[in-house]
Amino acid sequence: MTNGPVHDGIIDIIDLHTHSTASDGQYAPPEVAARVAKAGTVAWALTDHDTVAGLLPAAAAAKDLDLRFIPGIELSALLDEREVHVLGHFIDPVHPELCRFEDMLADHRRGRVRKIVRLLAEQGVSVTEEAIVACSGGKTIGRPHVARAMVEAGAVLTVREAFDKFLGDGRPCYVGRFRLTVEDAVAMIRRAGGVATLAHPGPSKVQALELRRLRAMGFDGVEAEHPEHHPEQAARYREVAGTVDLVCTAGTDFHGELVSPDRFLGTSRMSAAELDRLEARRP
Repeated sequence: MTNGPVHDGIIDIIDLHTHSTASDGQYAPPEVAARVAKAGTVAWALTDHDTVAGLLPAAAAAKDLDLRFIPGIELSALLDEREVHVLGHFIDPVHPELCRFEDMLADHRRGRVRKIVRLLAEQGVSVTEEAIVACSGGKTIGRPHVARAMVEAGAVLTVREAFDKFLGDGRPCYVGRFRLTVEDAVAMIRRAGGVATLAHPGPSKVQALELRRLRAMGFDGVEAEHPEHHPEQAARYREVAGTVDLVCTAGTDFHGELVSPDRFLGTSRMSAAELDRLEARRP
C-alpha cells in the first residue's frame, strides 16, 4: 500500500501523522486525503488513535490522487507511568491482532463515555451518548467527541474549554482509559508488519537523552518535527537520534481546524531518504 519510491536526498512535504473521523479528526479519510494532496504532500500517513478503520478508504482515495500512502496507527501507551504515544507506520491495515485490539478498545471506550456522561450530569451539563457518537466515526469514541457534543449543546464555547473545565486530567469529569505498555505497543506494531516511532516527545515530556533506551525497546524512529516542538528542541532530538540510530520523522498531527486550529497541512517536511530508511526497518 506504499505507492512508488521517493528520491534520495530530497526534502519533501511528507506528513506521517494525521487523523480522521475514524478517531478524533474533523474530516473523513477521503477528505483528509484530498486536503493532504492539495497541500502539496507527496507521502502521507493516516494514524488514527487506536484504530485501523480509516485505512482502506484512505488508501483508495490516495491511489486516485496519485499520493503515496503509508497505513498507520497511533497507540497510547505507558512509559514509567507516563503516557506516551507510539506511531505505527507501514502496518497491515487488516491485521487480525490490530482488529481484535480495536474491538476491545471500542467496548472499553463506550463504557468510559457512559461514566463521563454521568459525571457531566452531576456538574449540570446535559449531553447524551447518542450525541457523542454522532460527533465520531461511530466505533472509536473518546473525550474529543464528548467535547464536540458539549460545544454543540452550548455547554461550552470550544473543545479546549471542555477539556480545561471538565474533561482534562484532574478535572471533575475525567475518567482514565486503558493503556498498553510501551513494550506491548511496539511488539504489536511489529507483529502487524510495521515500524514504531515515538510521537511528539516534547509534549509527552520525553527527554532527548531517553531515546537510547527507547531504541533498545524496539523503536525505529522519533517524530523530531512536530508543531509543538520549537526549532532548538527539534534540533536536539535530531542530534541524539543520530547517535542512537533512530530515524527522524515529521508530522503535522493534523485533526482539522475545529479540533486543532494551530496545525496545518503542508507544513511537515523530512528527507525522502529518511522515509525510505524507515520503511527498510519493517520486520
